[in-house]
Amino acid sequence: MQSSSGIVVRHSLRVLTLNIWNRHDPWEARLALIRRGLGELSPDLVGLQEVLSHDGRSLAHSIAEGLGYEVAFGMAHDLGGNVLFGNAVLSRWPIARSQTFPLPTGETDEKRALLFAEIDSPHGALPFFVTHLNWKFHHGAVREAQVAAVADVVMREAPMEGLPPIVVGDFNAQPESTEIRFLKGLHALNQKSVYFADTFDQTGKGPGFTFDPLRNPFAAITHEYPRRIDYVFVRGPDKQVRGKPISSRVVLDEVEDGVAASDHYGVLSEISI
Repeated sequence: MQSSSGIVVRHSLRVLTLNIWNRHDPWEARLALIRRGLGELSPDLVGLQEVLSHDGRSLAHSIAEGLGYEVAFGMAHDLGGNVLFGNAVLSRWPIARSQTFPLPTGETDEKRALLFAEIDSPHGALPFFVTHLNWKFHHGAVREAQVAAVADVVMREAPMEGLPPIVVGDFNAQPESTEIRFLKGLHALNQKSVYFADTFDQTGKGPGFTFDPLRNPFAAITHEYPRRIDYVFVRGPDKQVRGKPISSRVVLDEVEDGVAASDHYGVLSEISI
C-alpha cells in the first residue's frame, strides 16, 4: 500500500495524542469538538492525558462512546472523593492487558505515571504507552528522571523482537531539551542511551506548536510562549521496516466561536507496522 506521503509500506496505523485539559469548561463544547475530530481523523490508537475518572467511568469513556474504541485508564493521582487523574488509551482493536507504572517526581507535589496497553492488533501484539510529565519549566531534572524510567519500562515490556513500541504523550519539554534529546538518542542519561523516532521531527512541517498561547484562547491565559511539547515516538524502523514514521501533523487546532478542543493541540502520526 502507498502512504499519504508516497512511501510504499505493507501496513500502517494512525496514532493520535492529545492532552484533553481534564474537565475545564466549556467541557461539553470541547467534548463535542474532540469527538468530531476523532470521527474525522479516524486514528487507530489514541493516547489521552489529563483524564479524570469518577467511580470507574473516565472522560475517555465519554470521548469514545459510539466511536468504536476500547478504553483503558491508568491513574497517576488520586484526587479524593473517588476522582482519579491520569492517562487513557483508546484502541480500535482489543486491549489484551494494561498496566500503570508510577514515575519519579522528586520532591515536587505532582504525581505522574506511564500507562502501558498491549494492543491485540491484526499485526500482532502492539505495545502502546501513554504518559504526561511534570509541567513546570524548572522541573527539567525531574523530567529527565521520568524519561529514563519510561525508557526502562518500554525496554522491559516491549522486547526488541516484537512489534516496535509507540510512546505518546504530553512531555512538557521542547525538542531541544535534554529529556527529548535522550529519547531521540542524542544524549545519554545515567550512562544509558535509547532511540525513539520523533515522528513529527522526521515527517512534519513547520514548528509543530502544540501549546500555542498566541492562537489558542485556553492556552492564552498562561501568557507563555508557543512551543512543541506533545509527541508521538516510535522505536524503529526495524529490519522489517516496522516503526517507520510516514507522516505527522498537528490536529484538533481549530477554534470555533472562541472554543478549542483543549488548551493543547493534538498530534496525528502515520507509522508503518
